[in-house]
Amino acid sequence: MGLISEVLLLPFAPVRGSAWVIEQVLHEAERLYYDPAAVRAELARLEEQLEAGEIDEEEFDRREDELLDRLERGSRQDGAAQ
Repeated sequence: MGLISEVLLLPFAPVRGSAWVIEQVLHEAERLYYDPAAVRAELARLEEQLEAGEIDEEEFDRREDELLDRLERGSRQDGAAQ
């Protein structure tokens, strides 16, 4: 039965392969998005923008909260994965 189902499903192989590739790309993008080093680098750039007067305190606080939430979610995901 396994061989017959594989032969019958062969036309769908490109779709299954594409879905796998998309899943891998999504996983890697999430890993990079929640990477603590990347978030810390963004926090440093944000602070530099504030000191340079490119953004105001309100914008800084809003974006800092978003980055800290991202950092927290990333650490929770790492804990759940282990």
